Amino acid sequence: MSGVDIFAWIVLLVLVASTIFVIVFMAMWPGLVARRRNHPWAEAVSIGGWVTLFLGFVLWPVVLIWAYVDVPAKTAAPRGEAR
Repeated sequence: MSGVDIFAWIVLLVLVASTIFVIVFMAMWPGLVARRRNHPWAEAVSIGGWVTLFLGFVLWPVVLIWAYVDVPAKTAAPRGEAR
């Protein structure tokens, strides 16, 4: 093997490692955002990020948007009204 072959193998390994890192980071990103923002369904958002990893990232933008959605605070029901 010449020096060029060794360099090519190193470049290939770096590209494979970088690709794996980017895919794993993108799968983790919605869950990290949801936890940081104290989302009430942070675990579901995290699972959604990982599930879309196996579905080819088709619904990944939806999961990321879900992580950023602010859930409105619950208001107390007025007294005297039964639910």
